[in-house]
Amino acid sequence: MDKLNFLTAGLPLVSDGKGYKKGLAAIDELNLDGLEVEFVHGVRMTDVNQNLVSEFAKNHVVTCHGPYYINLNSKEEEKIEASVQRIIETARMGQNIGAYSITYHAAFYMGGSVQDVYNTVYKSTEKIMQVLDSEGINIFVRPETTGKGTQWGTLEEIVKLSKEFKNVMPCIDFAHIHARNNGIYNTYDEFSKMLEFYANELGNNSLQDMHMHLAGIEYGAKGEKNHLILEESDMNYKDLLKVLKNFDVKGALVCESPNIESDTKLLKDYWLSL
Repeated sequence: MDKLNFLTAGLPLVSDGKGYKKGLAAIDELNLDGLEVEFVHGVRMTDVNQNLVSEFAKNHVVTCHGPYYINLNSKEEEKIEASVQRIIETARMGQNIGAYSITYHAAFYMGGSVQDVYNTVYKSTEKIMQVLDSEGINIFVRPETTGKGTQWGTLEEIVKLSKEFKNVMPCIDFAHIHARNNGIYNTYDEFSKMLEFYANELGNNSLQDMHMHLAGIEYGAKGEKNHLILEESDMNYKDLLKVLKNFDVKGALVCESPNIESDTKLLKDYWLSL
């Protein structure tokens, strides 16, 4: 990556349900940098839309979000296997449409110990990466930092997993980390410490190929409740962008705010003003 790119999470609202052709054109009209394709209910895309996104990806950054129905620590083995397959399917589709990276929420603790759940997630990740390697699929596979204490996916857990596999790296969701910790990780110094940890563990070059999420967020004692518009939340996006600038971060920053393109443009415009 040669810069930090600002992506909408899904098609812009202005596309008004009229599909990829209008949505991708809107991203260009707004001078945004790309799109995260949201496969939240299953990895399905028509051939026509695959071709549209593939063409778009030649001059923009595309990422993919895997289905929500993923739990690599389910108590039912068939659900673990289905989750593995959903991640593999997301990576296959990502490769087909020219995506740079895929992300997903990996697991729930389900009452298990931190170490036991890590071991279980590791085994499934090993299986996923073996299949992708055998098929020649070369794409970043990124478990996302999660917003509730019941979910596996602290930054420390995902960094640890990333050190075990080529092409496995974190997707840092700054709003999730803020919510999971009931309001901390929201200052210039806290953002800086997060990136210092990331770079120290994964190498300075890792800051040149990041995949990140940001939105406003409502939270409580149990963590994330729902996403909010940035200016209607306490998310300190201005200091975060200053830290990303000072660390010379490159890659993809996906905005998941409910107003989609408005907050994505807000972030990019502020970034360009720094």
